[in-house]
Formats: sequence, structure tokens, C-alpha cells
Amino acid sequence: MLLLGLILFGMLVGAAAQLIVGRSARGVEWGIALVAGILGSFIGGLLASLIAGDGLAFRLSGIIGSVAGAIIVVLVLQWWRGRKAVSRR
Repeated sequence: MLLLGLILFGMLVGAAAQLIVGRSARGVEWGIALVAGILGSFIGGLLASLIAGDGLAFRLSGIIGSVAGAIIVVLVLQWWRGRKAVSRR
């Protein structure tokens, strides 16, 4: 049940990151939302929680860090896709 909750939380965070970055006109890509949410939550959430001194508890600093990390992952994935599209021409 915990694993299902983590996946769902990751997808929601990834979807929010895509909407913040500006993908709302094209919709949410759920595969990217899952990857960005889980990676962003792990990297950003863990880092923010540890810097804030909250440890591994579920706190607001971890949620904010998760969204920030997911935004960074979405931006990197968009850059990577753009780079690959230009190299194919």
C-alpha cells in the first residue's frame, strides 16, 4: 500500500511540475510525470528535508522540495528531447 501511495504521489508531483513548466496546452504526459515525480521527490524532497532538519519525516519542506526537484527533472527531460530532435535534422 505504501508503494502505491508513493507512485501516486510521484505522479501528482510530476503532473504539477509539468503544469508549472507550461505543458498545460499539450496536456500531461503520465509516463514523464511518473519519472519526474519519483526522481524529483527522491532527490529534491530528501535534500530539502535534510537541509531543513526534518529528517525523513513527511513535512512541508519535503513536499516543496519534491515539486522543485520534479520541475528540474521535467526541464532536463524537455531539454534532452529538444536536443535529440535538433540532432536528427
